[in-house]
Amino acid sequence: MIIFGEIPGIEIVGQASNVYDAVNLIPKVMPDFVILDIKLPDGNGIDILSRIKKEFPSISFIVLTNYPYPQIQEASIKAGADYFFDKSSEIDKVVEVISKRE
Repeated sequence: MIIFGEIPGIEIVGQASNVYDAVNLIPKVMPDFVILDIKLPDGNGIDILSRIKKEFPSISFIVLTNYPYPQIQEASIKAGADYFFDKSSEIDKVVEVISKRE
């Protein structure tokens, strides 16, 4: 299992476990990347994208999910996701994307 904070060059600047916390935290910490899941206790990652991406277009959003269905991918991209990956088979791609930005 990949633990992002243990990868050289990656600094975790915040973590939110729900939509409310994420929407409030992202503008405060202004990360280079936000990694989102689809299922959250009070909504989903698409809700976060819909609220944040237009206001902060320089932030890259990565949806990393166990629900890699085409309709969810399409909705994520439409809401502003820059990348969409399946947790079960593409988690290494997240590291590749983040590493290229350094």
